[in-house]
Parts: sequence; C-alpha cells; structure tokens
Amino acid sequence: MVGCLRALAKFSQKTGNNNIPWGGTKDDEWRRGGRRVTFRFSSPAYREGYLAELKRLLPIHLWTAVATSDTDPAIPQR
Repeated sequence: MVGCLRALAKFSQKTGNNNIPWGGTKDDEWRRGGRRVTFRFSSPAYREGYLAELKRLLPIHLWTAVATSDTDPAIPQR
C-alpha cells in the first residue's frame, strides 16, 4: 500500500524534484512510525491534488489522512 501512496505522491508533485514528497517513507520508517508515513509537497495545491487522487483511486478504508501542514518541510535523505 505504501508503494502505491509513494507513486501517487511522485505523480502529484508536478514541478521540482518529485522524489521529495515520499522521502522518509521506506518500510522501516513506516514500521517505526506506527504504520504511518508523512508525505511532503512543495505547495498546498500539490498536496490537495494528491489527496484528491487518493480519494478517487483508493477505497477510504485503506488509508487515513491524519494531519496536513504547510510548515513541516522535507528532511534531506541520503
């Protein structure tokens, strides 16, 4: 499931580095995070597009949006 969420995040980040939204969402991070991951986008519009695609493509019982923020920047990955 997380792989599908990653692909949609990459698709939804229309400009810039489209790997940034799903940085920090590897399986180990998903487990450590209590089966939660954070996707970060360079604009609220990209995040809203991502959420719209999730709602359109995936059954709502398979995922939950816990919170959104415009002040939680991406953490550089190695």
